[in-house]
Amino acid sequence: MGTITFRTLALCLILAGCEHQQQERPQRSADDPYLTAPLHVSERIHVHFYDSSRTRAELEAGIAILDEDRRETSLGQGVTVRFFDRTTGAAAGTLTADSAMIDERTKDMIAIGNVVVHSDSSRTTLRTERLLWDQRTELIKTDEAVTITTPTETIHGQGLISDQYLTSYRLFKVRGVHQQ
Repeated sequence: MGTITFRTLALCLILAGCEHQQQERPQRSADDPYLTAPLHVSERIHVHFYDSSRTRAELEAGIAILDEDRRETSLGQGVTVRFFDRTTGAAAGTLTADSAMIDERTKDMIAIGNVVVHSDSSRTTLRTERLLWDQRTELIKTDEAVTITTPTETIHGQGLISDQYLTSYRLFKVRGVHQQ
C-alpha cells in the first residue's frame, strides 16, 4: 500500500508542477513583431497563369507579401503583367504599376501608382493612378483620371470600363480629345 501512496503522491507532484509551469509561461505582447509579421514573403517573383495548356498571363514583381488573415497578396517594387491572346497565345498587352493588391478570394487585382496598360493589337495605351481588374468579368475599371492614347488621338477623362485588351472601352466625363 505504501507503493500506491508514493505513486499517487509522485503523480500529484508532477501534475502540480505542470500546472505551475503553464501558469508562469510569459504572455506574448500584441505588438510582438513575430505575431504581426507576414508568413510568406517572396522577392523577385515571376508567375505564369495557365488556362488549359496556354499561358494567359505572366506576372512579375519585386516583392510579394501574402497576408493569410486578410486573404490578400501585396505586390510591390514594380509590377508587370503580360497578357496573352486566348486563342493564338500571342502577346496581347502589358500592365505596369508601382504596386498591386490581389484579393485571394475573388482573384481581383487593384493596380496602384503610375498604372499603364498597353494593348499590342489596338496599339492603345491607358494611363491612370489606380485600376481594378475584375477576374470574373475580365474587365478593367477605374474612377480615376485617365488618358487613352491611340494611333489617331489622345483622350482625357474621369473613369473607364474596358476589356483587358483596350479594344472596347467606355470613357466617362471626357475632358478633351486631341487628334494626332
